[in-house]
Amino acid sequence: MRERDVLLPGVTTLARLVTKVRDETTRRLWGVLEGLLTVGQRYVLDQLLEVPPGSRISDLERWRKGPVPRGSGPTLIKALEQVAEVAGLGMTELEADRLVPPRRLAELAKYGMSADASQIRRHRDGRRLATLLATVAFLEAKSVDDTLELLDLLMTTELLNKAQSAADKEKIRKHPKLAKASARLAVAVEALFDSDAWGGEDEEPRVSEVWEAIEAVVSRAELRAALVLVNENVLPADAEEPDDWRSELVGRYTTVSGFLKVLPKAICFGANAEGAPVLAAMRQLPEVLAYRSRLPAPLIPARLIEATVVNGPWKRLVFGRPVHEGGAVNRHAYTFCLLEQFHRHLKRREIYADASTKWRDPQARLLEGQAWEAVRPDVLTALGLPEDPDALLADHTRALDAAYRDVGSRLDANTEVRIDDAGKIHLTGVKAIEEPPSLVDLRKRTTAMLPRVDLPEVILEVMSWEPQLVEAFTAASGGRSRLEDLPTSIAACLAAHSMNVGYRPIAKTGVPALERSRLSHVFQNYFRPETLSLANAPLVSWQARLPLAQAWGGGMVAAVDGMRFVVPVPAAFARPNRKFFGSKRGMTWLNAINDQGIGRGAKIVSGTVRDSLHMVDVIFGLDGGELPEIVVSDTGSYSDLTFGLLKLLNISYRPALADLPDQKGWRIDPGADYGPLNTFARGRIDLRKVRRMWPDILRVVASIYTGTVRAYDVVTMLQRDGHPTALGEAIAAYGRIFKSLHILAYIDVDETYRRDIKHIRNLQEGRHALARKICHGKKGELYHRYERGLENQLGVLGLVLNCVVLWTTVYLDAAVQQLKAQGYPVREEDMARLSPFVNTQLGVHGAYTFLLPDLAPGAIRALRDPDAPDADDDEI
Repeated sequence: MRERDVLLPGVTTLARLVTKVRDETTRRLWGVLEGLLTVGQRYVLDQLLEVPPGSRISDLERWRKGPVPRGSGPTLIKALEQVAEVAGLGMTELEADRLVPPRRLAELAKYGMSADASQIRRHRDGRRLATLLATVAFLEAKSVDDTLELLDLLMTTELLNKAQSAADKEKIRKHPKLAKASARLAVAVEALFDSDAWGGEDEEPRVSEVWEAIEAVVSRAELRAALVLVNENVLPADAEEPDDWRSELVGRYTTVSGFLKVLPKAICFGANAEGAPVLAAMRQLPEVLAYRSRLPAPLIPARLIEATVVNGPWKRLVFGRPVHEGGAVNRHAYTFCLLEQFHRHLKRREIYADASTKWRDPQARLLEGQAWEAVRPDVLTALGLPEDPDALLADHTRALDAAYRDVGSRLDANTEVRIDDAGKIHLTGVKAIEEPPSLVDLRKRTTAMLPRVDLPEVILEVMSWEPQLVEAFTAASGGRSRLEDLPTSIAACLAAHSMNVGYRPIAKTGVPALERSRLSHVFQNYFRPETLSLANAPLVSWQARLPLAQAWGGGMVAAVDGMRFVVPVPAAFARPNRKFFGSKRGMTWLNAINDQGIGRGAKIVSGTVRDSLHMVDVIFGLDGGELPEIVVSDTGSYSDLTFGLLKLLNISYRPALADLPDQKGWRIDPGADYGPLNTFARGRIDLRKVRRMWPDILRVVASIYTGTVRAYDVVTMLQRDGHPTALGEAIAAYGRIFKSLHILAYIDVDETYRRDIKHIRNLQEGRHALARKICHGKKGELYHRYERGLENQLGVLGLVLNCVVLWTTVYLDAAVQQLKAQGYPVREEDMARLSPFVNTQLGVHGAYTFLLPDLAPGAIRALRDPDAPDADDDEI
């Protein structure tokens, strides 16, 4: 307005004008959506808010909740029935997203997913119908997502894993008998070979003589029994792979036969060339399952099935060995052969559901045509990527060659590295730097100076410092909150869910802001991933301005690691893993921190899947601030593909290396002599693959950078059963350049490189230890059945962790400044080794109060005297 010389009104007038325009725009939005509906559709939408006879909740509430996420056939049938119900309303066919921005539809859907049915019913026609339309459209995609997630849960935990486990147990049970039978056969074969020396050169031994020699060591009956046992339990020589677990799987036919009759009809699937034959056979499967055969069960005529999709080991089970009479096939085996392939293609997105948001075709979401041309110049400039890769690849070639020669020339002087006779590299672990007495005393004094506080007080105090934290929590309806003392209710919700103790020890009868009903209302309407992310951003910025945080780092280095949580209730995201979860199931909270110790972002990951599949998504979903320049992860998170993607996205990737002797280096020049590193550099990088696929590489990277597609979907798309596609191989080849440079820097004489990696990895372990202390209720186990509940609770934990880290940093900084003012010698290198995760002063147990001390604006609590005796409340 100033640039255009508009006469500025007063602040109140301007705010009123903006509000008026926004209200008019919103009403116009409601009118557009309402106008898409017929009279019949309006009636059907309104009926979703009513409680049907014999039910306790409305259909809308039932759809929002969905079936209990159990990995079972009956649950999948219920989920598919809900998909059919929601899709039957035909709301997505109205194509509201063509007339209304997707962001506005999403806002309406968020409100519709959280508001009570009675509250929605009270709105006027325009808002009520617009909200219901957006909510039902969202529910259609969500129901498909949830159903396919349940299918994945059923396949991985109840079918494949259990079948493989049962097959392994059976194999172990049979092993002693099989070993004994094999020994008997071995004795007989040995006697047979000895018979070659009997008689003269032209004289063949008689069969009876051979049998006499064999029966001298093992009877003919024992030998026949051993032969039968071995034939029953050992695959023939021409078998491709064992089918033990597949045989076990076939016995679970009743688990899948019910929902497979409905699945291809309830969800509309698409497929690319690789998945098309399997999808076509899947669409015919309901007819196969419903066919009444006159043949003995489970045989059916071969004409009913698509024989071309029966592959490898499944042929023996489907067609029989020997082949079934009349060419019949095993219906149970064919069903599981098809289902196993369908699941595999679905996970690779070669089969996809267009109505879904998680299981749709990522290739169709990539930038192309005019959209790609519009963003190409800006994205390539931002990432520093050229249209023609020749000059860039030439620079990388020279850099890699120079690194091999430089590091190799310094190996003799490097006492930490040893190369064995096989050419494998062995590196001594990073030794801890001895702590000087000055650091020990500084840490002791600053820790003793921290005021003793309970967690709720920390949250309230940080809220008083940063008003944007409270302002980030907006109502799902989009309106301004009329609740009094909302910050106290928000702080109480943060404390209850981060400590995992529930509302019972937090709620206070008679205190409006702490009434149980009030806390439940605030959490349901104000807490969601978007508000938690907005609340995190100002905390990150605040801490970065503190001198002590700047001594810890510049904030441009990030570490990504997973924290495991047991989920003892049925949940679609929970997966079994005895190493981490014992006999129960659990999930992973993949989170990122910077080198100043504060959390930047997180993602919920089902089970314990490899972090590298989701790490890029975490980096590009950070809460505010710039993207990091360096990313560190543990040794199990990296792959050549990850190296390539992150480098193309202008991020240096530096994972820890715990299996260095098994690493292989890669070279571009096959004839170069790298001395002692020649064996290590045995891999060959073919830059022709990179050049050939460069245009597609740029398009994929730009799609991730602009948020058009999730990195996880791209990584899934670029691999086939652990093997990369042509495009995936090109990106992996590019990544091998930087993987090799990373390993060379890791083993170089200067240990600063690997020490920095170790430092931020230790920093993240410290944050996880603090998280365990805070999230102590219910033994640290999470009792949420649905993904949204897990996202909200762990998002709260991340925000509270940042509150504690910011509070600790502020008070440690104040303690250091006070010591300096008193003449205490504080060394800069000692400041840099103080920890933001010190927590001896933090109380998380007992009664919780939400009262702040009477502090002047901008003031903090008085620091304690480090030389005063520590009066521990637990001592008598």
